[in-house]
Amino acid sequence: MPKGDKLPTVWERPPHTKAKHDILTRYLGAWFGIFGLSRYHQRVNVLDGFAGPGRYDDNEPGSPVLTLNTLLDHRSFPSFGDTTFNFVFNEWNAERFATLQGVLADMKTGRAAWPQNVKVIERNLNFQALARELLDSIPAGKKLAPTFAFVDPFGYKDVPMALIRDLVSHLSCELFIYFDFNSVNRFANAGIVDPHFTALFGCDDYKNAPASDNGRGQYIHDLYERQLRQECRFAHICSFEMINQSGHTGSYLFFCTRDDQAYDKMKEAMWKLAPGGGYRFDDRLAGRPVLFEDEANTGPLQDVLAQHFAGRTVLIEDVADYVVTKTPFHSGQVKKMTLKPMQEAGRISSPNQKRKNTFPHGTWITFGPE
Repeated sequence: MPKGDKLPTVWERPPHTKAKHDILTRYLGAWFGIFGLSRYHQRVNVLDGFAGPGRYDDNEPGSPVLTLNTLLDHRSFPSFGDTTFNFVFNEWNAERFATLQGVLADMKTGRAAWPQNVKVIERNLNFQALARELLDSIPAGKKLAPTFAFVDPFGYKDVPMALIRDLVSHLSCELFIYFDFNSVNRFANAGIVDPHFTALFGCDDYKNAPASDNGRGQYIHDLYERQLRQECRFAHICSFEMINQSGHTGSYLFFCTRDDQAYDKMKEAMWKLAPGGGYRFDDRLAGRPVLFEDEANTGPLQDVLAQHFAGRTVLIEDVADYVVTKTPFHSGQVKKMTLKPMQEAGRISSPNQKRKNTFPHGTWITFGPE
């Protein structure tokens, strides 16, 4: 597939793009549900910084259509009337932007009545100019409404760390960003595009990446995560690896948030796509039968909990919070998949449990000594 500005106006959708969109829509389904029913937020924003043409050459929908449909088709959408949803779809390429406008117009005319609380803003700007425009539009002393920023560029030139830091400086902002690992891995030590990489990372530490393959990829991944955490002040970051047709890592998707519940929901969305818990998708396996069960192996989590809470009696809520904030697992894997087998094995007990192997709100759990 052509890359960067060599892409045609509309192109073929590769398997990993569908995987990326699956994660995006699963997460936004939960995100919309949280804010649509909230009494504390009158508006929320979805920013798609590199929206593309809105469709692929097989007529499959692009991210703008998918995100809008995730909201409009949400089972609770009729109850979201008190919340205004602002969607900003930006595409800098003129031909792709024209196609995007046509796709969005078709969406609007395809419905008997477009909801008054769903606003669609179309922009044709370089992403850096768009971000600065959005930042300058915030009145002094005002806070940005809860914002989900989907930043999915071609390559590495348009997303400097300093700009991302400023864009997500408001505490209610979340970031789902594409990281072009393949290009960075190839040129990190070459000295050819250093100014771009220095801007991308917000530092020069990429130059210290091991010259050999041993440890190089992990170093680059960890450096970018470290910079997102330190520069942008995100409390939680998880990444999803995309393996290309050659069997190598092509890119990572980094999700960044300051909210425990959001972190939990994104991990759940990633587990759905990669049930084995590897947080990765391999293009070479797309369309092939899945040969493993859609269940997580919680053995490692059971051991972690047994060690961390050894000899203590704690509430189920404390266990769930620890799982969400300190492990790769999500809250939906705590009770039936983790605590139940631990109780059956005699590793935990409960002084107030009404029925064995069930852990409702307020259940105390006693962990045995390790």
